[in-house]
Amino acid sequence: MVEPDGLLATGGDLSPARLLNAYRHGIFPWYSEGQPILWWSPDPRNVFATDGVHLSSKFRRQMRHCDWTLRADTAFAEVIAACADTPRPGQDGTWITDDMFAAYREMHRLGHAHSIEVFAGDRLVGGIYGLAIGRMFFGESMFSSESGGSKIALAGLAKLLCGWGWPWIDAQVENAHTRSLGSRLMPRARFVSEVSRLANEPAPAGSWSERVGVMAASELF
Repeated sequence: MVEPDGLLATGGDLSPARLLNAYRHGIFPWYSEGQPILWWSPDPRNVFATDGVHLSSKFRRQMRHCDWTLRADTAFAEVIAACADTPRPGQDGTWITDDMFAAYREMHRLGHAHSIEVFAGDRLVGGIYGLAIGRMFFGESMFSSESGGSKIALAGLAKLLCGWGWPWIDAQVENAHTRSLGSRLMPRARFVSEVSRLANEPAPAGSWSERVGVMAASELF
């Protein structure tokens, strides 16, 4: 029997200490309701360079006249809930179980998990969330309720991180959508080495919400 690529262990819990230790070693939880917690470290790993997110010329032209705005950490729970409710091709249900939802909300409360949110007026139309450790960002999921919402969230996150000197966004497993946006594959050994280095660097002080403020989506282009 062939084991799924990158599956390392089963069981344990989703406590903050265990999650932080796992991510620092390039490992993340990913499982469905009714399964034990499954811990993964795929080889190769899918990543975005923060200066390498690709958006088509047509999309960029459209967004230059967009009145959407971006904020950080003002609607974290809403972003996770929207990610959980978004249908995915070839996926039955969601891997964001109630326990995962609670665990990442606790990580957000402790200052480890963050979201970038895209608003049309006061309406949330896109977002992305993940964990930040040192100068490494581990992306978990993103969503759009209007076309382009997740692309804007990813592009905004990448621009912010690049400006802060963070080189990578972990995207975990490659798919056609992330590939179209410029993700690349990195050998696991190199990824783990990069994470070990970056996760041990000091994180910038201050809340993400204050540092980001309100960013016009049109400024990304």
